[in-house]
Amino acid sequence: MATPRGAFVGSPETVADALQAWFEQGAADGFVIFEALPGQLALFVEKVVPILQARGLFREEYEGETFRDSLGLAVPPNRYTVARNDRAAA
Repeated sequence: MATPRGAFVGSPETVADALQAWFEQGAADGFVIFEALPGQLALFVEKVVPILQARGLFREEYEGETFRDSLGLAVPPNRYTVARNDRAAA
C-alpha cells in the first residue's frame, strides 16, 4: 500500500527527522497531528516528542498557565466593565 503524500511513516527517529527537515526548510511552521488508529497519538507523544524535545524543536514547558499566557497575549479589556467604568466616571 502506498503512503499518502506528506505522511510521516516509520520509526520514531524517521518521523522526527522528517518533521525536523520540513520545519528547518521552511516547509511548515507547525503540524496538526491526528490519530488515524487508536493508540497512535499516545505512541507519537511517547516516542517522537521526546526526540524533538532533545533536539530543541518542541517545548518541554509552557510559559504560562493558559493558552493565552503561553502565546504571550494580553488579556483584552472586558467591554462590559469598560462601559460600566465609563458611565461611572461621567
